[in-house]
Amino acid sequence: MTTTSHPNTRTVAIVSQKGGAGKTTLAIHLAAAATRAGQISLVVDTDPQASASQWAEWRQGAPPEIIDSAPPRIASKIVAASEQGADLIVIDTPPHADLAASKAVECADLVLIPCRPSAFDLAAMRTTIRLVELLAKPAFVVFTAGPPNAPLIYADAKELVTGFGAQICPVILPDRATYRHAVAAGQTVFDLDPSNKAACEIEQLHKWACEQLNIFTREQKRMSA
Repeated sequence: MTTTSHPNTRTVAIVSQKGGAGKTTLAIHLAAAATRAGQISLVVDTDPQASASQWAEWRQGAPPEIIDSAPPRIASKIVAASEQGADLIVIDTPPHADLAASKAVECADLVLIPCRPSAFDLAAMRTTIRLVELLAKPAFVVFTAGPPNAPLIYADAKELVTGFGAQICPVILPDRATYRHAVAAGQTVFDLDPSNKAACEIEQLHKWACEQLNIFTREQKRMSA
């Protein structure tokens, strides 16, 4: 059941019960990639630590917009943003918070579960997978913050995730220092260098997410016209 009132609005929930998975970094960069592609995007920050909101303050009003929300008000915030013409809404959730995660997943058209390719993170991810399964939402695990060049590590992680019954996003977002430099300065990797590897990977993820959500960027609409 969708909570949006605008038929073209899509919502992505970034959910992981494990801390340190890179949820906020993923949320703000996915929204930033959408903005670059001509979509109206924003992030709903449900984390009490308000990391995304703090980043927005450092950014001094530059898009994407960040709005905060208590878990019970996520749906109403999405409806309000939809009525104002939002194309893509990304929900950033805190770790170890079942209520926020549940509300975010309930409102989402797509759920992304960021996960480091390590044994502890992969084991902890099973809780998140069970939550998404209970709510019957399309969900994909996104491997984040792992080594840039470690095919065997990712192959083992993929095998384990598949064994859990979860789907895997084909785009990997490995650990890159440019994320830390950008976020600390209130920027995105696109602001630092739109041609760097991190920026290219985020663009690939955004394009893939748009395909899952059946939405198109302005460039894609123009090309198909």
